[in-house]
Amino acid sequence: MKIPYKYNCQLFRALIVAVFLLPVAFSCSRGRAPEEQRSPAAINREELVNVNRQLAAREADLIESYSRRRGWDVEKTGSGLRYQIYEKGSGERVKTGSRVEIAYTVSLLDGTVCYSSGSDGNKVFRPGQGEAEAGLEEGILLLRQGDKARLVIPSYLAHGLIGDQNRIPPRAIIVYELEVINVN
Repeated sequence: MKIPYKYNCQLFRALIVAVFLLPVAFSCSRGRAPEEQRSPAAINREELVNVNRQLAAREADLIESYSRRRGWDVEKTGSGLRYQIYEKGSGERVKTGSRVEIAYTVSLLDGTVCYSSGSDGNKVFRPGQGEAEAGLEEGILLLRQGDKARLVIPSYLAHGLIGDQNRIPPRAIIVYELEVINVN
């Protein structure tokens, strides 16, 4: 059986169209950009990490500016805590788990006093037990009995996104002026 020439041409054209158009059609559905192929959770996580980095960098700039304006020669830890020991004591060094008593004032960068041992009594806690802000627990381990120091604590080492829901507002950088009274 012989196919007429007219039908041969139509079949040939259909075959050409199929050969060229089908790969294009299938490639459109699979050829998404890598960003579109990521899961929504992965995208959200990356965005959150970037936002946190930007906020931490902004806080670092604010802390540096604040310290410079006051003429404080602060040191910086790996976590972002800034501290200055302005009067050296001669007592026992603070260790994780030891019982520490401090006289203190906690204020915001604008000078608002939030808490102080004068009105709230001395603070007693055990570093490493989660009984105080992470920045205070880190900073106190740099001190010894009798030291007087300043700790400038970024919000992520203080009370974070929600504040303490009392006197410290959300995302607040706090400043501890403290003296280590006793170490047991």
